[in-house]
Amino acid sequence: MALATLTSKGQVTIPKAVRNSLDLHAGDKIEFVITETKKALLRPVTKKVDDVFGRLHKLGRKPISIEKMDYGIRQKMQDSFK
Repeated sequence: MALATLTSKGQVTIPKAVRNSLDLHAGDKIEFVITETKKALLRPVTKKVDDVFGRLHKLGRKPISIEKMDYGIRQKMQDSFK
């Protein structure tokens, strides 16, 4: 069982085992849901595709093919292993 302590400021550190299980990282959003039986559920907030749609769009930038994207990704990965 993972335990945490509430600070005087109302803050809680989520235990590492729980963060790992939920794949939580610094900056992630979490939601607390209180059930009818007064139990608290903690769940990660995930973004819907509509929330991030268009984030990569820049005016004047020409679209590129998937092949060029794949090539760029491969190049970047090879550079990171050097």
